[in-house]
Amino acid sequence: MTTITIPITKELQSFIEGELKAGTSDSKAHLVRYALGRLQEERALSRLQEAETDIKENRVYRGDLKKLLRQF
Repeated sequence: MTTITIPITKELQSFIEGELKAGTSDSKAHLVRYALGRLQEERALSRLQEAETDIKENRVYRGDLKKLLRQF
């Protein structure tokens, strides 16, 4: 596991401290890992929704990938 150090605003620090006091997380590290996991899930869901919209609006390409890439 890798450790990173990042500066945060006072507002984020207060938020983290509030979450710890409320007992919603075991530690700062746990809270940040949880938040990053949620962000990762949110991004994946967003990509899926965009793909569904592309399919519904017939923005789908079929065929040889190399030939398609040459068109762009």
